[in-house]
Amino acid sequence: MGIIYNNLQTVRAQIGAACIQCGRNPDEVALLAVSKTMAADVVRQAYAAGQREFGENYIQEGVDKVQQLADLGGVVWHMIGPIQSNKTRDVATHFDWVHSVDRLKIAQRLAEQRPAHLPPLNVCIQVNIDGGTNKSGVVPSDALALALQVQALPQLRLRGIMAIPEPTTDSIANSLIFASVKSLFFDLKTQCADLDTLSMGMSADMQAAISQGSTMVRVGTAIFGQRPAKA
Repeated sequence: MGIIYNNLQTVRAQIGAACIQCGRNPDEVALLAVSKTMAADVVRQAYAAGQREFGENYIQEGVDKVQQLADLGGVVWHMIGPIQSNKTRDVATHFDWVHSVDRLKIAQRLAEQRPAHLPPLNVCIQVNIDGGTNKSGVVPSDALALALQVQALPQLRLRGIMAIPEPTTDSIANSLIFASVKSLFFDLKTQCADLDTLSMGMSADMQAAISQGSTMVRVGTAIFGQRPAKA
């Protein structure tokens, strides 16, 4: 079947085991395959293995891939990387989800530029949960205000929040950070009742994220292998 098929089976089994360990239904956790820097034919292999949701970090690369793979039915494309104002039209036109909205200006541009014939763009607000200085994301204390503003915009559907905690080998600290993301999510749900997505957890910390309520894990290397070195 191939390496990618086997890797996907392994990751799905890990998700299932993590869910069972904390008493959750594995169907509650979606697998987002992070395909950034991977060629379109590699994504085709993952598609052939049953994967349908793919995450891209770089807008132009992602748009190129969306276009190259337009013949594949049922693919859901997620933008999970930072978005500059001059790139919002590409995101609004070509993607189904955006995980990295961290300011109102970007959300407004996405709403204005989302083509009318497409369904609303699914949006997660990125939260800088642990104050990492090199990360995007709204500070937790400002998350509700931004969520309410995004929720009111046309052509957007606010789905939840996304977080990328600083890497750590301390499993207890990791779980505590994810617990704080979960707490913030439920705080937001008191005024944004339709929220259903908690996007957190990657290859190294997936189990801790799932134990704290993640509904979508973002996995790249464990599926596709090491990424090509940048030129």
